[in-house]
Amino acid sequence: MPHMSKYYPPEFKALNFHCIHCAVYAKQDWGTLYFSGGAGSPIAWNRCGHCGQLSFWHAQSMIIPADSPVEPAHTDMPEEIRTEYDEARSVFGRSPRAAAALLRLAVQKLMPALGQKGENINDDIKSLVAQGLPIEVQQALDYCRVIGNNAVHPGEIDLSDTPEMAQNLFAMINFIVEDRISRPRRVQALYDRLPEKAREAIAKRDASRPT
Repeated sequence: MPHMSKYYPPEFKALNFHCIHCAVYAKQDWGTLYFSGGAGSPIAWNRCGHCGQLSFWHAQSMIIPADSPVEPAHTDMPEEIRTEYDEARSVFGRSPRAAAALLRLAVQKLMPALGQKGENINDDIKSLVAQGLPIEVQQALDYCRVIGNNAVHPGEIDLSDTPEMAQNLFAMINFIVEDRISRPRRVQALYDRLPEKAREAIAKRDASRPT
């Protein structure tokens, strides 16, 4: 799934959304399971048109798999923060505050991958801004910092009343990974395919540039 595109979470009876199993935006077929004797309320199911896997719903909420319908981790997300991200994803439906607190920890652990100390998120963001961090990335980082802090300490934001603010953290972290890790990696891979003599000439040119 391209992480910079809009994410459409699984929604009860929706005909198209990003599959919780394969993360592909695909057509969904729906059906209902009825219990013999009519005991209990029926269970709805949907089958992904891309991977063919089933999900099950009760009272309009997905119950299998248990993962919350928020976007999966970016494919380039460092392993050291993926654990927190996936755990936050699994608990979001039950506790947006717990998910936000875990994602705040994930952002703090991401900072060393961005060349920072990882001890104080606010100081790390300030350092990145001084190095020319784009404004939209700074805002994404501060969004994660502020929402995460409110999950840990009482503040002006009540995530129980505004769970969508915690849900947006998942997209914000994926955006940061895309901009700070994936995009430079793709550019570097293309640059490395240039002929060696061309790269040597560029290095020589830049070495003679006035400081």
